[in-house]
This record gives sequence, structure tokens and C-alpha cells, in this order.
Amino acid sequence: MHPVSIVVLDNGASSVKAGLTGAPNPDPRIIPNAVIRSKGDKATYFGHEFERCRDYSSLHYRLPFEKGFLVDWDAQKAVWDGIFSDEVLGIDTTNSSLLITEPYFNLPNIQDVYDQFVFEEYEFLSYYRCTPASLIPYGDLFSRPGSPQPECMLLVDSGFSFTHVVPILDGQIVWNAVKRLDVGGKLLTNHLKELISFRQWNMMDETYIMNQVKESCCYVSLNHKQDLETCWSNPKSNPIVQEYILPDLTTNRSGRIRKPDDILTDHDQILIMNNERFTVPEILFRPDDIGLDQMGLASAISSSIGLLPEELQGLFWANLGLIGGNTKFPNFHSRLLCELRSLAPVDCEVVIYECDEPITEAYRAALKFCGMPQFVQQAVTRSEYAEYGSNASRRKFHDWKLAEFEKEKFKEVAKAKGKQREEDRTQAPTKSTKTRSKTAISSTAQRRR
Repeated sequence: MHPVSIVVLDNGASSVKAGLTGAPNPDPRIIPNAVIRSKGDKATYFGHEFERCRDYSSLHYRLPFEKGFLVDWDAQKAVWDGIFSDEVLGIDTTNSSLLITEPYFNLPNIQDVYDQFVFEEYEFLSYYRCTPASLIPYGDLFSRPGSPQPECMLLVDSGFSFTHVVPILDGQIVWNAVKRLDVGGKLLTNHLKELISFRQWNMMDETYIMNQVKESCCYVSLNHKQDLETCWSNPKSNPIVQEYILPDLTTNRSGRIRKPDDILTDHDQILIMNNERFTVPEILFRPDDIGLDQMGLASAISSSIGLLPEELQGLFWANLGLIGGNTKFPNFHSRLLCELRSLAPVDCEVVIYECDEPITEAYRAALKFCGMPQFVQQAVTRSEYAEYGSNASRRKFHDWKLAEFEKEKFKEVAKAKGKQREEDRTQAPTKSTKTRSKTAISSTAQRRR
């Protein structure tokens, strides 16, 4: 057992990123956040135990999260028990502190249950609860050599249940400008299941396999109309079509994209991926393709920035960041940048920052935050909870319910920053203007306003 440690749980709806501060390996354990029943193995797997599964056909998922909120606490406790056990982290919760993430716009009643589980069920010494985006200012997503962290940033967090556009000013989320799209990885996988089941194989019960197909084959189209015409012109032979060899459960062979030199056997089953490769991720940019009456991702970003003070909007356009599993689609960055340039004001640069592992970026930022004095100051201790109950958490944890209270304060800060920029502009010596290309992200990423 570890004596005194800080447990970090990025508790997502699809997976839990778990680890300890000070561990030799900074990479988290990524554990499915589900209780999974395998019909083939005739066994039930709790979270981390799923790596023992050998038959991935017709898996039944019991998810703690439903529509982005934690509602099945029995399933969540089963997953957490496994994480805290000797098989994963091996910690004594009564002698540890906890940092855990929660959904955006989490409901007060659900937040109270978080407090009860942390202090009454697991008896942690202290804990801090926040959204993933609020941790990013402490991480390296916007870090560049020789440049300070920007005070204004806008995050695109595209996860399992939803896609959120989150503006951050001076390390605090501007809640009145947060936008949410009801499109996430779960919806994309389910849509792909329906397309494949209608056109080829019945895959409605094969959520795990179709999720693997989505991650292996799908990409974001840079020219949707042209790619559609390419697929329609010759459906069986074109540059886009791919053949995916489905898993062979008799030999425990995983699925894979067929290579030119692959020799097929009589038992191999082939899935033809044609326009499904790009029409599924296209929903992020065009939700109305499936009847969702919502704006696309680029329009949501523009709308969010439009709700921010005019003096600061240029800073948000210049500091956009991507986190979440859906941002790993090939061409996601390029497509979003192309659409945003047509929506941004002509005098604003559009700069998008991305990281190597967007799924674990919030976890890595949380590790750094745990090593700062702010963590000790903002965490709720077990004695505080014993005296004040969940009121202690409400006082210390900043979330969307304080948005109205802090609205006036935010306006004052924004006005002061705008005034300071005007003074700096008038004091600066006049220089001849130079034309600057915006096409190279590497050059513009160094610039801070």
C-alpha cells in the first residue's frame, strides 16, 4: 500500500484515467467505465477486469453514465472498487486524497452523492472535484517555449456523451458562454452500427467491434461533397474504400484493416467501409445530417466567442485547444481550422493547439495541479465535510451554479483588460504594417495577444 498519496481519477463516461501522483510512470491506467457481460465467455467484467475478456462478441454494457450524468452508482462503485484495489492502484483510501473530474453542468443532487461516496463510503482524507476543462490551464496544451500561458483560451472537449465548447478566462470557466453539442463518441458509434447493419452485416449487438472499426477507419473529410462523388462514381473501387477484416473469435484474432498482401481464408468476414468512413464523423460538423436541430462545431465556437467581451474575442480566436477522443480523427484539426477561418473576423488570427494524447491531457494537467499549493487550499477535507456536509464543497468548488454570481465580476475583469490593451496600443510606437500569412500553424502558434 502507498502511505499518503493523491489519487487522480479523470472519471469519463467511456473510460476512467486513473493514477497516483509521484508514480514512476506518469501515464495513467485507462480502464473501461462499465460493467461488461460477455455472452461468449459467460462472465461479467468490472472495469479493469475487461482486459481478461477473450470473446468480444455480443457484449452487454452496463454504463454508470447515462446522457452525460452519473446515475448508476452501484456500477460506478464496482469500477472504483477495482481501481482502488491491489490489482490497479493498491491504495488505502482512508490515508489518501482524491482529485476527480465531473461532467459539465453537473446537477447539485448528483454532486452531493459524489461527496457522500468520497467521504462516507471511501473515507478519503480530502478531495477536489472539477470539470476536465478547468484543469487544462495547469497543463502543457497551450505551453510554448519562451511564451507564458495565455489568459484567454477556448477548449473543445469532444468526449463520449457530448461535445463542449468551453471558454476560460484567468483559469476560470466562463459558464454563460459554454456551448454543448449533443454529439459524442457514443452517438457516432451507434450511427455507424445502424449504417453497417442496414447495408451489410447485422452489427447492432456488436458495440465493441464497431467502436474499433470507427477508430481504425473513420476520418474527417476536407471536401465532403467531392468525397461523396468519388464513392458514388465507383462504389467498389475508389481511393476511399477500405476492407476491414472482422475479428475471428475462434482463434482470438483481432480485427484489422486489410492490407494488399493479406491472404484471406474461408473463415474471414469482410466489412466494406466506403462513404461510412467520413459521413459518420461529419455529424460533428453537420448535426442536421441526422436530424439534430443544432449548430455544427465551428458555428458553436463562433457563437461562444460572440458571447464574450468584444475586447477579448481576438485572444480567444488565437488560443483554441482540442481535447477528447473524437479530436483524434484524422483531418479533424485541418477541417475545423478551415471552417473557423471563414467565421472569424478578418483582423483575428485563428490558432488551434493540439496534443499527442487528447484523451489523457486532462489527467496530465491534473497531476501538475496536485503538486501546486492551490490543490491543498481548494480541496475539502474530511473534517470540513463532517462539520458542514456538502455545503463545504459548494463553497470551495467553482462550477456553473456560480455563473450568475460571478457575471458582474467577469465583466469588470474583461473591461480592465480591454482598457489595459488600449493603453498599451497607444503607448507603443507606430510601425509599418506587414502582411502575414496565416496558413502555417507553427508560426502563428508562437504569437500571443
